[in-house]
Amino acid sequence: MTIEQQLQSTAQDEQLVKIFRALADMTRIDIVRTLYQHNREMACGEVGEICAVSKSNASYHFRTLREAGLTTTRKEAQTKYVKLNHDTFNRLMPGFLDTL
Repeated sequence: MTIEQQLQSTAQDEQLVKIFRALADMTRIDIVRTLYQHNREMACGEVGEICAVSKSNASYHFRTLREAGLTTTRKEAQTKYVKLNHDTFNRLMPGFLDTL
């Protein structure tokens, strides 16, 4: 294995650790499930309402999912929108979303 392949493998392993830590929480699983079932970009407040999560607590969960590469967030005026990052799921966790 070349040095470049080793570095790539290490980076992928580090991302997997972040992903598994992010998914080791019932609230974040519920957020991912909600985004998957609605199959669209959603306002963070809307997701928080559906998942019965307070605004401040939801912010923490959205950040954790984003930092793990599982979601992307976009801000428009005062509203933040979140959606699943299907590329990450397809590349590192194929089939996972179908289990939800």
